[in-house]
Amino acid sequence: MPQVSAVRFPYASYLRVYEPLGAFPEPERGHWERYAHEAEPRAVEEELRERLTAVLATPPLPAPERESADAFVLWSGDTPLICPWTTRLRCWEALGETAELFPPTVLDAALPPAVREQAAADHARHLERHPDARAWIRQAAWSVPLSWFVLVGDEDREYDRGADDEAPLLRYRTPMAQARRRVARGLRALRDSVAAADPSERGVRQAGGPLVTSLVDVGRWLEEFHPRALVELDYGGLAHVLPPELLDADRSAADVASGIRALGVGDDVVAGEAYARLVERWRAVRERQFAN
Repeated sequence: MPQVSAVRFPYASYLRVYEPLGAFPEPERGHWERYAHEAEPRAVEEELRERLTAVLATPPLPAPERESADAFVLWSGDTPLICPWTTRLRCWEALGETAELFPPTVLDAALPPAVREQAAADHARHLERHPDARAWIRQAAWSVPLSWFVLVGDEDREYDRGADDEAPLLRYRTPMAQARRRVARGLRALRDSVAAADPSERGVRQAGGPLVTSLVDVGRWLEEFHPRALVELDYGGLAHVLPPELLDADRSAADVASGIRALGVGDDVVAGEAYARLVERWRAVRERQFAN
């Protein structure tokens, strides 16, 4: 269990994919094989510390000048599973979302327009040279997207309150094949439910439309990875801001699964109850971003 560091955790959740070495072409495969056996394990806090240092520099550096050569490593017996940081690519992608998160005056003060324009141009050139570039990690601020919970089951849940100098942890880990099956089942149930919804009514069936869009996007992303990869949903910094009793009671993956099963058999009552629990739970989490 990683120790709590001096780094202030961003209140974000993470969806990560860990791939076997066979998923990587040479010379990347050789690099990651050596890395897995020789490098010191890297914690989430270390990547955060590096990025905070760069963003707070003068002028700020919204993305590293070179792509990271680091990764998170999980071991399945004697076999390493690799989740490259791809920090540079993720910073570019996140930069495109910042306009929706901050008022223009705040954004311009933190990242001047010229800095953002240069980063956008660098990103475009990178995609021209590497059209298949993709990140192994997705993140979301102050929430866990409901579509992510479709990928995992309550049986995949791992929770540790932490003690003294240890950080709390709440995550789910599941095989890629299982995650893809859950996506397929979820999409069938949700699409059938949306198709059967009465346009004149507002309810959980109509609420399934945005979830379908998000789940299609996540499903396409998963298809880019090795079938024997592992998928991890990590509450990340949210586990540091939420009280233990809320984390203890959080069964969001079970609620999502219950709601989808109920929609599949036309039980709007059970589906509505599950949806209400999810909405209330995550509304309370998002409201914390406005607290002092």
